[in-house]
Amino acid sequence: MKLNQIQIRDPFVLPDPRQGVYYLFGSTDPDPWEAGTGFDVYTSRDLVEWEGPSAAFRPPEDFWSNKNFWAPEVHEYRGRYYMLASFKADGCCRGTQILVADAPAGPYRPHSPRPLTPRDWECLDGTLFVDDQGDPWMVFCHEWMQVGDGEICAIRLSPDLTASLGEPILLFRASAAEWVIEHRGEGYTGRVTDGPFFYRARSGALLMLWSSMGREGYAMGVAVSPSGALNCPWEQQSVPLYGKNGGHGMIFSDFGGALYMTLHTPNETPNERPVFVPVVEQNGRIEQDASRVTLR
Repeated sequence: MKLNQIQIRDPFVLPDPRQGVYYLFGSTDPDPWEAGTGFDVYTSRDLVEWEGPSAAFRPPEDFWSNKNFWAPEVHEYRGRYYMLASFKADGCCRGTQILVADAPAGPYRPHSPRPLTPRDWECLDGTLFVDDQGDPWMVFCHEWMQVGDGEICAIRLSPDLTASLGEPILLFRASAAEWVIEHRGEGYTGRVTDGPFFYRARSGALLMLWSSMGREGYAMGVAVSPSGALNCPWEQQSVPLYGKNGGHGMIFSDFGGALYMTLHTPNETPNERPVFVPVVEQNGRIEQDASRVTLR
């Protein structure tokens, strides 16, 4: 398969140099807005030809959620593979739960008994961050539909990733970025926060990719922590990194060291497809690299 044959939202690539394999995860249900089936994974050795899909996660019979299976991302942590993904059920707030597997492709099974985001908050798109002391955190979005001005927050996790510790801290709100516009939909009006992902610059600065609605549709911007710390003032780049009808991405390095940014575009079901946009780090910033070809 080629990328343009894969329907997926929120694409996430896990390179495994030991096997020489790239694993592509994402929201893979044909209609991710309704009943949840699970998450699939695709594999490739060259980022061009892809095999799959194969089942990465299927919910057990007693699983609490039955819809809106969204945005899985996989991190290797202490010798195992952890999937952070968002789930929803009638009468329950959306939240990010952690799943675990012994191999990159799965099968994944619930690791935490429930979501690790606050039970009475509508939350999504948790990502894993490990600080300089080795302590794990989940950084996630507090949904705009509940708070109006969407938030990106962080909560500390137990070392085994089975529980959250303490109260969430606010990193910033959507309105902090001048490129974000108000979004109207589903009976709500507000500013969206979606899909945080971290990239550590050579300077030590911490960059966060995150998505919202811009003047040309769904878009992805960058926030910067110059000190490299999580809980410090974040500076928003004034224009989005990708500004037209695409977003919820991440950055990965291919086996040759070249950087790519993933995202899905267009932002409409069932037409969303993954693209890999070449990027380069320059002066502590991530910029699109026009000298290389976008993979579709």
